[in-house]
Amino acid sequence: MHKLPCLIISLLMLLPIFSSAEEGQRQGKFLGARETAYPDWFKASFMELGEDVQEAAEEGKRVMLFFHQDGCPYCNLMVERNLSQKDIQETMKAKLDVIEINMWGDREVGAVNGKTYTEKRFAEVLKVQFTPTLLFLDESGKVILRLNGYIPPNTFKTALGYVNGHKEKEGSYRNYLAANKPPKAAGKLHNEAFFLPPSHDLSRGERPLALFFEQKQCPNCDKLHKEVLTDPGIRKLISRFDAVQLDMWSDTPVTTPAGKETTAREWARELGVNFAPSVVLLDRKHGEVIRSEAVFKRFHTESILDYHLSGAFKHQPSFQRYISERAEAIREQGRDVDLWK
Repeated sequence: MHKLPCLIISLLMLLPIFSSAEEGQRQGKFLGARETAYPDWFKASFMELGEDVQEAAEEGKRVMLFFHQDGCPYCNLMVERNLSQKDIQETMKAKLDVIEINMWGDREVGAVNGKTYTEKRFAEVLKVQFTPTLLFLDESGKVILRLNGYIPPNTFKTALGYVNGHKEKEGSYRNYLAANKPPKAAGKLHNEAFFLPPSHDLSRGERPLALFFEQKQCPNCDKLHKEVLTDPGIRKLISRFDAVQLDMWSDTPVTTPAGKETTAREWARELGVNFAPSVVLLDRKHGEVIRSEAVFKRFHTESILDYHLSGAFKHQPSFQRYISERAEAIREQGRDVDLWK
């Protein structure tokens, strides 16, 4: 007859034990979130999408809706890895009006169908389940291509070719992608024997510096290493620099020539490095001499390196005049100059 009350009393006595265990339990960490600064060349839209589509069409463009959310690491990849490719950025700026939409936001959006939604309701209506989700609209406001989630630069360039080339009139994106399968970009940085090993304390030494700001999944970085840096003449010139490779989005510790302790990401931001790859040449006394961004050819790369090493930058402020003079001098020696090699 007393078993039930005794059981209740026993359970009540145990409550403090369970309670204290729960109170003392460490809450798990939330890892991987990345905040993103969206480019200032995205359209400052009034969120009347019908008007946006019409304005874009009048300029020979199309509209791309970029659905994102706070802390989204894949949205960060889309901006920092894809849009930091100069050819991708230039193509998008010329051909697309990009409008960012927070899938949990409360701004009002005037849809093409004339209805008004909040951002989060608009995302729900369009069944946006992933971020980033990219919707490409034609001149009537119809969705002609939808990309759910992050895709790497090479495949993204193929998608841009489909949209900007109006290829939806010829067939499906699936068939277009199969016929225009992009080469796979390297998922890691390319190592070179002339790169200095970490740690990167650049406050020491006397030689000039060549900073190679690169990133993973970078088609233009692949091209730089496979088609340009294989040239014996260029490698010979680079051997006269302290050459340092830095992932422009990493937190790799760096000590600058001025002795400031920073990270690769922060230093890239301070130097205004926006594209991968970028090669920044620094003179320890005069600071930055010149840089080359994204597109590299052998003759231009060799000329940039020689512009620094020869000291020509000290008396010839115009690199274009220097490169013309250099080309003429080479031709006078009976050698050819190929600007596109």
